[in-house]
Amino acid sequence: MELVASLFKSDNYTAVKKMMDVTALRHDAIASNIANVSTPGYKRVDLAKSFEDELRNTIGDRESSRISALQPRLESDTFTPSTRADGNNVQIDSELLAMTKNTTNFDVLTDFASGSLKQLRHAIIGRPA
Repeated sequence: MELVASLFKSDNYTAVKKMMDVTALRHDAIASNIANVSTPGYKRVDLAKSFEDELRNTIGDRESSRISALQPRLESDTFTPSTRADGNNVQIDSELLAMTKNTTNFDVLTDFASGSLKQLRHAIIGRPA
């Protein structure tokens, strides 16, 4: 039982879980941006830039308790200029590209997490899944 607990408390597994939370939140932001592409005055939202730096630094420290404590947050993107008269700064091509990239990132993270679980299953039952 200690082996199972150690897997779920490992720094790598904790980091992957947190990164999956981040990609899920970013997916919601991108979906909101796409849904509001025609809303006058809408400002696109994305993951806070400061959070990305904080996550990178915390993962580098390899302390699972600090990684777990991080809370991803969204903020309005005030850096992307509006090219439209109505003030909306959503660029549909960029959002669709970001959605594809984010989906790929999530797929890689889930493959890593499921690989860890498959290794655990293999260790328990003695044969590959």
